[in-house]
Amino acid sequence: MPNTTIPLALPGTVQKAAAGLSGFDINSHVTAAQATGFKNAGYDFCIRYIPRTAKLIKNNLTHAEALRILNAGLALMAVQHVALPQWVPSETLGTAYGTYAASYAKEIVGLPPGINIWLDLEEVDKNAPAADVIAYCQAWYAAVHAAGYVPGVYVGYGCGLTSQQLYNNLSFSHYWRAYNGPEVATRGFQILQKTQKLVNGSMIDPNVMQTDHLGGTALWLAK
Repeated sequence: MPNTTIPLALPGTVQKAAAGLSGFDINSHVTAAQATGFKNAGYDFCIRYIPRTAKLIKNNLTHAEALRILNAGLALMAVQHVALPQWVPSETLGTAYGTYAASYAKEIVGLPPGINIWLDLEEVDKNAPAADVIAYCQAWYAAVHAAGYVPGVYVGYGCGLTSQQLYNNLSFSHYWRAYNGPEVATRGFQILQKTQKLVNGSMIDPNVMQTDHLGGTALWLAK
């Protein structure tokens, strides 16, 4: 993590996401006008990206952007970018990426503890053993949890684990399903992603909140 000044605390409180609310994830900076436009279009939350390493900071969530999103009346969560398709998971990599996700969320964005930070699990090397995928996820979970955040996992295409393994072999209790992702046994999902669409000139992935089969909900920051 580069030397930085920890930003002022963001406004709002950590809250349970209400079922039925609509939002989006977006891989580009959100301006104040765009944030207001999304709110006026009926969206209630935004999920923005944070990087895996210091070299990949460009176009990721910043403190100023988080303020714009929250001030427009949108709730906020963060998800860490996944590596390029066919990336190779390991426990060491999970620790490194999870540690950076937590440090970036705290020191660059100023996200408070207690909210969901999401791991993006998709397009894993097809030859990677399930044990390596599990070790990666568990190490990432441990690093993010140790920093006071609540780890969640976005389950996408080619995640490398079965529905049973996603539930039985991981410590996560917060799951977000990609539009093309597999099921998660027993628990199910708290966020359901839809197919990409253009809204007010920006490409977004729409998402809908729900309560999972065990009564769990996502945790976000909202004013």
